[in-house]
Amino acid sequence: MRIAFLVPVAMLVASGAVAAADPVVTEAVLNAPVEAVWKGWTTKAGLEAWLVGKTEIDLKVGGIWLTNYNKDSNLKDDTTIEQTILAFDPGRMLAFRTTRAPANFPHRKITQTWTVVYFESSGAGKTRITARMFGFEDDEESLKMRAFFERGNRFEMDKAMKFFENGTPGVLR
Repeated sequence: MRIAFLVPVAMLVASGAVAAADPVVTEAVLNAPVEAVWKGWTTKAGLEAWLVGKTEIDLKVGGIWLTNYNKDSNLKDDTTIEQTILAFDPGRMLAFRTTRAPANFPHRKITQTWTVVYFESSGAGKTRITARMFGFEDDEESLKMRAFFERGNRFEMDKAMKFFENGTPGVLR
């Protein structure tokens, strides 16, 4: 059983334990080899199997990555998230920036952030994944957005752990 203690981000920033500009870092060790985890994060089949209802990803520098949590979306509506691929090193690193948020997303500064996801072997058939989200500032809106993504990114990493808990899922083979 895991017990979590939540401390408001503003208190951590005020105490000096966290600087507002520090990235939100989320890590996990997944029970699958790097090749499978990479496919899980960078292919339509992989992403739709564990993370989102519908996606299209053009994995190239400057490529557009559209996601929607609704599997019935056409990816052209105002609930779709648009991200731009900034860089990638196949099987090692993926960097992207949110370039359009859903219309009802409360954190408008999301387009000032970017995320770098690292993939590294962590022993036989295991992958350490580290997501580092940058671009936060020292203002109330940014602190609220940071708290949102600390919870949300952890939730998504936990979903990835569950997806890979029994090894490489068939959709990625």
